[in-house]
Formats: sequence, C-alpha cells, structure tokens
Amino acid sequence: MTKLLALVIIGFMVIQLIKPIGWPGLKRRGDFWKLALLAMAAISLAAVLGHLT
Repeated sequence: MTKLLALVIIGFMVIQLIKPIGWPGLKRRGDFWKLALLAMAAISLAAVLGHLT
C-alpha cells in the first residue's frame, strides 16, 4: 500500500512540476514540495496503521 501511495504522489509531483495542478495551495510549480510533505505524512500514517493491525 505504501509503495502504491508513494508512486501516486510522485506522479502528482511530476505533473505539478510540468504544469501546476491548480488546486488551492498548488498554484505554482514551486509548490511541489507541499506534495512531498503530504507524501511523508501519508506514508507514515499508513505504516503506523499497518503496525497497529
């Protein structure tokens, strides 16, 4: 699950660098780092939930 999540968010980051997505907070190309923070948080949450179950 975490590998798939990482690939999806990396895809969003590449798209953001080529052409900004336009979502609130992601209007400029330089905002791709926000997606990296989201990825780290989501993967950490998935890992913690995986260890709890």
